[in-house]
Amino acid sequence: MSNTNLFRQLIDLLPDPALQVGEVTAVNDGICTITLPGGGVLTARGAATVGDQVFVRGGVVEGTAPSLSVELIEV
Repeated sequence: MSNTNLFRQLIDLLPDPALQVGEVTAVNDGICTITLPGGGVLTARGAATVGDQVFVRGGVVEGTAPSLSVELIEV
C-alpha cells in the first residue's frame, strides 16, 4: 500500500491563480476595489491606496506594480 495523500494529489492538479495587475479605485477596511486593464473589476484584501498599480493573485494584493503602459493581447 502506498503512502500517498490523495487530497494533495488533487490539489496539485489545479492550476495556480493567475497574477493580474490593476489600478486601485477604492479602499474600505482593507478591501481594495481594483480595475483591470480590460475593464473588469475585482476586490482583494491588502494594503494599497487609491491610484496605486498593484499585483493581485487569488483575491490578495501581493504588492505594488510599476506604472508602465499596458498592452492587451487577445488569445
